Amino acid sequence: MKVAIVHEWLSIYGGSERVVEEIHELFPEAPIYTLVYNEKTMPEHFKGYDIRTTFVQKLPFAKTKYPNYLPLMPRAFEELDLTEYDLVISSSTACAKGVITRSDAIHICYCHTPMRYAWEFYYEYTREMNAIKKMVIAGFMHKIRIWDRLAADRVDYFIANSNYIGGRIKKYYRRESQVIFPPVNTHLYQLAPEKKDFYLIVSRLVTYKKVDLAIEAFNKLGLPLVIIGGGSEEKKLKAMAKENITFLGRLSDEEIARYYAESKAFIFPGEEDFGITPVEAQASGTPVIAYGRGGVLDTVRDGKTGVLFKEQTVESLCEAINQFEVQGVEYSPQEIKVYSEAFSVRRFKEELVTYIDECIQKEQLEPKGTVRQQTYNMIKEG
Repeated sequence: MKVAIVHEWLSIYGGSERVVEEIHELFPEAPIYTLVYNEKTMPEHFKGYDIRTTFVQKLPFAKTKYPNYLPLMPRAFEELDLTEYDLVISSSTACAKGVITRSDAIHICYCHTPMRYAWEFYYEYTREMNAIKKMVIAGFMHKIRIWDRLAADRVDYFIANSNYIGGRIKKYYRRESQVIFPPVNTHLYQLAPEKKDFYLIVSRLVTYKKVDLAIEAFNKLGLPLVIIGGGSEEKKLKAMAKENITFLGRLSDEEIARYYAESKAFIFPGEEDFGITPVEAQASGTPVIAYGRGGVLDTVRDGKTGVLFKEQTVESLCEAINQFEVQGVEYSPQEIKVYSEAFSVRRFKEELVTYIDECIQKEQLEPKGTVRQQTYNMIKEG
């Protein structure tokens, strides 16, 4: 089978790019089609991939200002000629799923989320806009929603990265999906000889991460909190933090792993589609205190590997921290680390290969087990 991979854009290396990376390892001959590719900000090894971009790549400032080209994205992905491919795997957060394939080809979409700014979070994105801009955006987004819903019908099989996203796929696209959790490099994290007396946040410092909520809670409790990361809200957050809160900025992966392992507990106050950092913390044997909505409902076991607070408020978070201070969690650091292996890279590859094989059997395109057998050997070899 000829395979193609389609991804939204390759500009910053994050969770969705890790998914594409692992899919490419399973299908190393497959080209990656994407809106734009910024080789300066992506890992060096991506230069060895066959990456093919849309016409947007040649437009002014497209490598960094690509969100501004949202009106052109549907057309850009529809213009990609994928008629030579038997299997197309799209990795989508917006328009990548809208590619056009042959009628006898299989299109499997790994959906990280339905388009956030078109559906559930539309009002949050437009809340601070002035009346004129909001009016213009409203008319445009109405058309985008119609296109996005029609584009979802071009997908043969949906994969959701969490049960939370599975619910949103069903709500907005009226489609069922298979949940396959994204790959987390759990093998890179180790236990510390002993825990130290501080709580930890590892996050981009932007509004929707709700780091301000955690700062208010720790200002009130007076407990030590270490914050790793940077972003547009950094200056504001530093100004509101008391002396018990330390900002370390951006650190290396090795330094972050050490802080994960030594911290008393990991604080996760935001709502994420999946959320990789809570899994990385658990892979380090560290329990997680998180807002009980979104992807953490799949990754954190309340009372066993962490504590979930019900309301996204300072009071609710303080209550969860106080509960943890008194009771801790049921699992030991060793047990928490073992639990985290349910989200490993190996598990992701095995589940994805099995599901692709099942989809192929439904379409009766190849003898049973062909893709599975070809790729399992690759997984076993590392």
